[in-house]
Amino acid sequence: MPKMPLTLIPRSLLSLAMAAMAAGASLPAHANIAKPKTGAEVLAQSPDSDWRPLDPENTLLMELPQGQVLIELAPRFAPAHVANIRALALGGFYDGLAIVRVQDNFVAQWGDPLGEDAAKAKPLSAGASPKIPAEFSIPLKSIPKADFARLPDLDGWAKLTGFVDGFPVAADPQKGRAWLAHCYATVGAGRSDAPDSSTGAELYAVIGQAPRGLDLNITTVGRVLKGIELLSSLPRGGTNMGFYDKPEQRHGIQRVRLLAQVPEAERPALQVLRTDSKTWPLWLDTRRKRGGWFVYNPQHVDLCGVSAPTRAAK
Repeated sequence: MPKMPLTLIPRSLLSLAMAAMAAGASLPAHANIAKPKTGAEVLAQSPDSDWRPLDPENTLLMELPQGQVLIELAPRFAPAHVANIRALALGGFYDGLAIVRVQDNFVAQWGDPLGEDAAKAKPLSAGASPKIPAEFSIPLKSIPKADFARLPDLDGWAKLTGFVDGFPVAADPQKGRAWLAHCYATVGAGRSDAPDSSTGAELYAVIGQAPRGLDLNITTVGRVLKGIELLSSLPRGGTNMGFYDKPEQRHGIQRVRLLAQVPEAERPALQVLRTDSKTWPLWLDTRRKRGGWFVYNPQHVDLCGVSAPTRAAK
């Protein structure tokens, strides 16, 4: 019997067929429609070479009473600030300081509660400078094209976005500059009114919806790889931008060290998916093209809607 041309199939039959497919009805074996891989499947099938270890010289381990917060620093984007932060950690500057601000849907901020009083402020560690330049962006041309895993999806804040070394990056090709974007878990250096007033002695992590309006206004220095939930679940501060009203409300920091200071056997054993790997675009595609439970598939992913996955080191 000759097959009925697709254009002559009654609309009612097409509707029934589509409804059956949506309801999960089995298809003929000859249909041979491949089921898209899930993100977990893509990561599970990735080769070990697509993952990288943490750099002990550029990773902070912050110890809170609630647990550990692991922060990866970004020396490519903020070399002077990262150098200062390393010196502060090596000198024990952050030990015994506190989380002084937790603003809902915004940031958790830590530093010296007495930092604004020069007479009472804790002195910076040896090797840390009290004055360094603002590092809001770097030349776009300084990033090799092979290192920049660009996103094809549109972004309302920048003409070009993607990932470099696992960090979310935005760029303006016309002005020739690139910068770390303020996504969830991004870490920045708090400053006062002067653009060059940050030193890394006061840091914050984004714990809410991505405040991209801060981009190019504050030096961003890294991102939280592990333990962001310990910061985002803290009690919110008062009406003054989330700063705690009373000293007893603050949350003490036990100590902050570079991983290089931690005995190797005691270091958190994590690996990060390389954003210049073959697995990265495959994993991104699983975020862009959702299946299974999803009824509507937007076929889109934004810069702050994804992050480089981590896994326990093998």
